[in-house]
Amino acid sequence: MSVFGGVFSVLPTPFDPAGDCDFESLKRVIDLFLDDGVNGFTALGVTSEVARLTDAERDCVLDTVLTHVNGRVPVVAGATADGLHPCLEFTRRAKAAGAAAVMISPPRMTKINSDAVAKHFADLAWAIDLPVVIQDYPPISGYAMEPALLARIARDVPSARTVKLEDPPTPFKITRILEQTLDFDVRIFGGLGGVFLLEELMAGAAGAMTGFAFPAILVQVVQLFREGQIEEAADVFYRKVALMRFEFQEGIGMAIRKEVLRRRGAIAHAAIRAPGATLDQTTRDALERVMQWTLD
Repeated sequence: MSVFGGVFSVLPTPFDPAGDCDFESLKRVIDLFLDDGVNGFTALGVTSEVARLTDAERDCVLDTVLTHVNGRVPVVAGATADGLHPCLEFTRRAKAAGAAAVMISPPRMTKINSDAVAKHFADLAWAIDLPVVIQDYPPISGYAMEPALLARIARDVPSARTVKLEDPPTPFKITRILEQTLDFDVRIFGGLGGVFLLEELMAGAAGAMTGFAFPAILVQVVQLFREGQIEEAADVFYRKVALMRFEFQEGIGMAIRKEVLRRRGAIAHAAIRAPGATLDQTTRDALERVMQWTLD
């Protein structure tokens, strides 16, 4: 579990003008983020537009990521599905490809059934010998996982002791989970574009797992915090958080992120697969302004 800390960048899936996967751009994003100092990658996450990929494309994306990373940092593969059997299939594919772990959101339900959710992760662990990152992301599952449930799963399923929290207020939730897991090691990542990173670290988070297009900023905050330079970490974070906030806008956040990566020279086209949003000129102008203000 010691590898699950620091900054794990959730990789986008670049597309060409025809809407096909652009694997050369994907490789450039990997190189850019490695230069930024990330500790690992997550492929096939929500912001990878995984819901808009075919199964064959999923396999090609994961193979491209693992081949290009070539063991330099660990790679987590998204394997969420509504049922146990497709989730197991995605997990088996990830393990066969060489992923270090899988990230899984619990199956979607109209109303949470804690016993069924706990059994889902226990059944996965019984069938597949691979670490699991539990993704607490209500827009996918339809419900928030309470700290007691996350602590219960971590206690009962040793391979599922890494959590990615995306249910605000995440710092409060981190504290509640860690209070209930004092007798064993649980690693918690914040998500949400990094907009609560400093507060999450202060609550005990191991790092951030997000697709923010300037991960070097997150890396610097985490490093300063770990070195005990809290005021310096706060200075960096609060000067840069405006850019994180702007990128993390509901509905257009992925389009903004891809536009930033295009401007950074990593991807050739900032296309989002339909029915994804496109940026208007007002948003592009605002992006230019916030980038100048936060990056100068």
